[in-house]
Amino acid sequence: MTIAASIERFLSEKGVRYGIVTHRHTESSFGSALAAKLLPDKVAKGVVLKENGKYALAVLPASRKLDLDWLRSETGRPYQLARECEVEQVFYDCAPGAVPAVGVVYGLETFVESSLREQAELYLEAGDHEELIHVTEQDYEKLLGDARYYHFARRYDVGQETPRPLN
Repeated sequence: MTIAASIERFLSEKGVRYGIVTHRHTESSFGSALAAKLLPDKVAKGVVLKENGKYALAVLPASRKLDLDWLRSETGRPYQLARECEVEQVFYDCAPGAVPAVGVVYGLETFVESSLREQAELYLEAGDHEELIHVTEQDYEKLLGDARYYHFARRYDVGQETPRPLN
């Protein structure tokens, strides 16, 4: 597979320059970061949320985990994680589980972890499990539409299971 058609079209419409980083097949954003020899803080992962039948997207670094209670507190909304079958319907032109961190393309309200603003460049899932899109942080902000920034992600604690790439 290659970059999702809707993502490629959106990048072109917005006039965003980007690069593609190819890596071995992985099943997680953290694994993609390691496979591409990137710091996981620079890889933005998307987590699909659901509230009353409507979907939203939380974007956070691959090195962190979503704290759903923090996000609920920040937004004042009772979000739940979407089921995998729902994610596949929303991201119809992507491989299952390969969620690009650009919710506006799919009509999703988007919340971005504020720590991503600390990165000069970011890498996003391209819609498959073998490519990442490389953009500057300024260009990434052009792609976000009216996304809101909050603090809702935490680092993995010592002694807690950390993400590991699949072999």
